[in-house]
Amino acid sequence: MPAAGRRLPLPMSPVPLVRVIRSNLEESVHLGDVVAADTEGRPVATAGDPELSLFARSCMKPVQAIVSLSLAPFEFSDREVAVMCASHNAEPVHLEVVRSILRTIGLTEGALQCTPRRPMDDEAAAANPDVRPIHSDCSGKHAGMLAACVAQGWPLETYLDPDHPYQQAVLRTVLAATERQSVEVGVDGCGAPVHGMPLRAIATIYGRLTDPERWGELGPHAARAVRAMRAEPYMVAGRNRVDTAVMETADGIVVKAGAEGLLCASVLRRGIGVAVKVRDGTARASGPAMIRALRLLGDLDHEQVEKLEPFARPPVLGGGRPVGELVTEFELSVPSG
Repeated sequence: MPAAGRRLPLPMSPVPLVRVIRSNLEESVHLGDVVAADTEGRPVATAGDPELSLFARSCMKPVQAIVSLSLAPFEFSDREVAVMCASHNAEPVHLEVVRSILRTIGLTEGALQCTPRRPMDDEAAAANPDVRPIHSDCSGKHAGMLAACVAQGWPLETYLDPDHPYQQAVLRTVLAATERQSVEVGVDGCGAPVHGMPLRAIATIYGRLTDPERWGELGPHAARAVRAMRAEPYMVAGRNRVDTAVMETADGIVVKAGAEGLLCASVLRRGIGVAVKVRDGTARASGPAMIRALRLLGDLDHEQVEKLEPFARPPVLGGGRPVGELVTEFELSVPSG
């Protein structure tokens, strides 16, 4: 209970991020929150509640890849590093690269402990519908975790245990990157530990991905992860995915999606991170909201937004043809002081 007479700050309300228009009628509204933060963790623009607590989900994969790279002195290619950061579609090109990592470290697919699933991509799933761990969108991340464990001689059977030395290294890195004393630790969809924190802290991590020096001795590995994502954006997600589309369209931006309507970006030239959270967890709204935020921040121009039209204003279908669209009209506020 708070001390008598002391008022705790009330959480801020989400804002309408995306409106769903069908046949000229507003059918649904996705509420959410946006925060852009600099490398010091200071908000530079917000909409909704920058202190909203949530799990970082797959938006933490670049951080996990940084830890893996720091512990595994193998000569990985850009493609291999990018797929460690990925929530991939399990298209053939993604599976080939995950298998390449496993071959390099002397393991087989049987070592992967990510939750078995069908490929995320419909075309890939139609061609290869088996439910297997390597088909998980997280299999690249898990291959990176295994690489670190092989290099360090750590147990492979328990690498997902929160007390495992690898997961403890990730936790220390998350705390250092956010300058927080503690974070919530839960279980992600793939079975790995996942970290909960305010949305602003997640944006701060992405802000700090723009500046390797903010990562101390991990700096070269942070730069390596960012460079690989920029060099191989298709490996980070794949066909019909907003992360890949934005990175292929705009130089100097890194984008990574997470589950439950979370989407993050690093604007490398300006040293800021952007985090978008759709409160109802709907992924269809996070892409339009992120593109709107980057346009408002001046980091996507009109021509680039036009190229990203399928992701910025996705069509609403009726009878298999467009009868509406998703529309974004929110504004960003600049914090005072």
